[in-house]
Amino acid sequence: QVQLVESGGGLVQPGGSLRLSCAASGSIFSLNVMAWFRLAPGKERELVASLTRGGVTNYAASVKGRFTISGDIAQNMVYLQMNSLKPEDTAVYYCAAIDSGSTLYGHWGQGTQVTVSS
Repeated sequence: QVQLVESGGGLVQPGGSLRLSCAASGSIFSLNVMAWFRLAPGKERELVASLTRGGVTNYAASVKGRFTISGDIAQNMVYLQMNSLKPEDTAVYYCAAIDSGSTLYGHWGQGTQVTVSS
């Protein structure tokens, strides 16, 4: 079993920055991909950024150039540095992970609220 715990959300003004953290515990040796999703009211869940065990990253077009995913799956931690935040980035951000041998995000954290407002 894998547990994911997010932290670092909060209220920030437009143009500001936040860093989210995701700590993994349990059967972490089985994880192959870790990612950040977000869910805003009235919108569909969006894959924001992902990181593979081999270090390959991928970003949604809406955050490319502003957000950076980093960390080391083998070291149990993944981060999302969010710069130049916009009101439309307001959402609950979730950490998720894929087991090796799977193509589905089968592990999810509880989410952390990010609010961008003046």
